[in-house]
Amino acid sequence: MIDQQQKNIATFIHLSTFCRFIFPLGNFIAPLILWLTNKDKSEFIDKNGKQVLNFQISILLYVIIIACITIPFFLLNIFSGFAVNNFDEFNFSLNQPAVIIFTALGLGVLAVVGFVLELVLIIIASLKARDGEVYQYPLSIKFIK
Repeated sequence: MIDQQQKNIATFIHLSTFCRFIFPLGNFIAPLILWLTNKDKSEFIDKNGKQVLNFQISILLYVIIIACITIPFFLLNIFSGFAVNNFDEFNFSLNQPAVIIFTALGLGVLAVVGFVLELVLIIIASLKARDGEVYQYPLSIKFIK
């Protein structure tokens, strides 16, 4: 039987990811501390804590992968107009600034959509924990089993 205290702790573990707005890496540190100090109290708290940490690690991994893929293309696009024809003359021109603008705009929109989606999923998970359910985050890799 899941009591109200366990539901509250699980809810706060999910909501503690918002600590990233207060201090750096708060989305990892705060849930980790809450989970480690309370995981032995119930299986419900343990499962919710693992879900939160797995989701946050997955988000970090996805951001790193997307950055590793997009940064080289972005840099190649910027420096495609970079030319040194003569050491007395130094030329730098943006051949197609529209491509750079669209690339940056597309990445910005993708980042905003991902950020809003993450916030919505955290709120949904918090509400599920409040109701005594374990929420399975979509696209979450199980690093902690």
